[in-house]
Amino acid sequence: MIKPDVEKRIIETGAMAIVRVETIERGLEIAEACLEGGVDVLEISYTLPNAGEVIKAINDKFKDQILVGAGTVLDSETARLAILAGAKFIIAPTLSSEVAVMCNRYRIPYGPGCTTVSEMVQALELGASFVKAFPISNFYGPSLVNVVKTPMPYMPVMASGGVTLDNLAEWIKNGVDSVGLGGLLTKGSKAEITENARKITDIIKATRAAM
Repeated sequence: MIKPDVEKRIIETGAMAIVRVETIERGLEIAEACLEGGVDVLEISYTLPNAGEVIKAINDKFKDQILVGAGTVLDSETARLAILAGAKFIIAPTLSSEVAVMCNRYRIPYGPGCTTVSEMVQALELGASFVKAFPISNFYGPSLVNVVKTPMPYMPVMASGGVTLDNLAEWIKNGVDSVGLGGLLTKGSKAEITENARKITDIIKATRAAM
């Protein structure tokens, strides 16, 4: 899958599960539950040492049914390990020129965390595919996207934090390209995760159709 296809799929799905799991088995269970509910993009966080193994296991089982990437990638070494494990995109809570270079070298979409407009512009200059509004999406809410995109409508924004079932439609209306969701798509039983994924998918589709 080439870089533009990955970027397009992230935006088309509109939601990304942020996954941190202790075991590969639980990672596969979450992946299957999300897929059944319509969320086919997963970010596996490198806050845990088994992230690469989880990424590989999901790729091996689901192939192109699921687009799996790596999260919490703070340095180029981790980025390279993630890419070797099969990550199709790289997400981080911070902006790193070294990670950007690594991702550009291997044509992997990069979404760094940015807290200011200046950082967001710098991220695009370094070749980022989109910017992760982190941790500011928690504090400013859905209006953040419109504030950023009014002067810079070309800025691809992913919200990370502060997104709920109750305000998801507002995020979409304000122009967010994708939202990262943790607990809704990783906690509870498989059936509960599938139901939440289905609700999220329905909200995104209905809101976009009405715009």
